[in-house]
Amino acid sequence: DLIRRAQASGPPVPTAVCHPCDGPAMSAACRAATLGLIQPILVGPEAKLRKTADEIGVDLSSFQLEFTPHSHASASRAVAIVRSSGARILMKGSLHTDELMAAVVDSVSGLRTERRVSQVYVTHLSTYPRQLIITDAAINIAPTLLEKRDIVQNAVDLAHRLGLARPKVAILSAIETVNPKLQSTLDAAAL
Repeated sequence: DLIRRAQASGPPVPTAVCHPCDGPAMSAACRAATLGLIQPILVGPEAKLRKTADEIGVDLSSFQLEFTPHSHASASRAVAIVRSSGARILMKGSLHTDELMAAVVDSVSGLRTERRVSQVYVTHLSTYPRQLIITDAAINIAPTLLEKRDIVQNAVDLAHRLGLARPKVAILSAIETVNPKLQSTLDAAAL
C-alpha cells in the first residue's frame, strides 16, 4: 500500500544514493527506480560502481553517476547534492553508518535543521493491522529529554506524511510504570 501511494504521489524523487558499492545496496536503488519511486544519483568510486553493476547485471547508462575516490568522499558528495537541492532524498549504500552520519551532521556542510537528527524504520507486520514506525534505534545513543522530544516529533511528522492523521506514540522503557529511580520512565511521562 505504501509503495502504491508513493507511486501515485508524483514523479520519481531525485535521490543521492551514497556509495552503493555492493549488490544489495545497488539492487535496492535499482528496484526503487524500477518501481518509479526514485531517480537515483549513484555516488561512489567509479571502478566499484561499475564492478557492482556488472556483478548484478545492471546497465548504468540510464543513471546519473557522481564519482568519488572513497566512501568518506561519497558521503560528503551525496550530502552536498542534497544540500544544493540536486536531490531531495539521501539513501545509504554500503558504507558504514558513522561515515554517512558524520557528513549529515557536519555543522558547516551537513543537513542539520533546528531539530535533532533521528532515524526511523517503517514496517508492516502481517499480524498487526497498521504500519509501525520505530525510532530511534541507530543514531541517538543516550538522548536527553529535549532530544527525545525531537525524535518523537520527527516520527510523528513522518507518520503525517505517510497519511496517518493521528499516530499513536508509545515510549519504551524497562518497566511500564513511572519510577523516579529510572530516568527513562520520567522522560516517558514528560513526553
